[in-house]
Amino acid sequence: MVPLVAATRGGSPQRPTIESVHYGSLVALGAHGDVVLQAGDVHSGVFARSALKPLFAVGMVRAGLELEPRQLALACASHSGGAEHLEVVTSILRRYGLGPADLRNTPGVPIGGPERRAFTASGARPDRLHQNCSGKHAAMMATAVACGWDPAGYLEHDHPVAALVRSSVEELTGCRIDPSTITRDGCGAEVYPLPLVGLARAYGRLTSAVPGSAEYAVAQAMSTWPELVGGQGRDVTALMRALPGAVAKDGAEGVYALALAGGACLAVKIADGASRARVPAMLPALRALGVQGDLGERLEEALPAQVLGWGEPVGSLIALLRAWE
Repeated sequence: MVPLVAATRGGSPQRPTIESVHYGSLVALGAHGDVVLQAGDVHSGVFARSALKPLFAVGMVRAGLELEPRQLALACASHSGGAEHLEVVTSILRRYGLGPADLRNTPGVPIGGPERRAFTASGARPDRLHQNCSGKHAAMMATAVACGWDPAGYLEHDHPVAALVRSSVEELTGCRIDPSTITRDGCGAEVYPLPLVGLARAYGRLTSAVPGSAEYAVAQAMSTWPELVGGQGRDVTALMRALPGAVAKDGAEGVYALALAGGACLAVKIADGASRARVPAMLPALRALGVQGDLGERLEEALPAQVLGWGEPVGSLIALLRAWE
């Protein structure tokens, strides 16, 4: 791991005072798979967490899952728990003769700030539909129904749905999953450590795919419906809005993967799991991949808030990768 992002507080614009440093690893690949930028260890396994969802979705579409584009986008989402998100999750279930009561993911509350406040104020208790991974779980159950399998055991290791999403992840990343490392994500689905370079490669295959393929369908759904992949105020949604044709997905504990239209791609892991450092860490990689213009201005909505003191901006999060090199 190398220093990727610094949090500053005070000092001058030319010599800001560094308060904290976030270490991590990052890799950026060109459209043909060549390494354009690399920092830290990108070959050891990291848990991609929810960044695996689009790779799961590819496998499910290949197996016979048929969804409308907005439903497919929600299958890839860590959604904020808004009304539209819940409606689309429910529509996936309904399409295959299922309902919210059939979900087996961990109960949760909305992760979107406004959505969570409204949920709490209503006196509601955590449930499976509001949990941010409910779209993925709805799609997994729907895939089981589409293929004629029992949907009840879709989270079990030896269930055909669990096997087909593992196979999809291995094919897209080009990396073998070590069975001894398989464990559970917070939502209950399996998760496995994979090299960052493999995660980036998989995302590049989404945005470079040919029309008619499952990869193309997933990429088009996500880039067309970015608000369903995350939500208002979420950096993943803002990134896809700012970079037309791009596919981006966040994962817990400081993970992010993104691919530009045409297949150039990147993946980042922040060592301490801090989500605030993910997008700032990506800025040098985006520049190396040819994204033009003032990235700070272009991606303003996706960048974390400034560091405040007494309610006023006194610092910011800055990328260190170029300085480190």
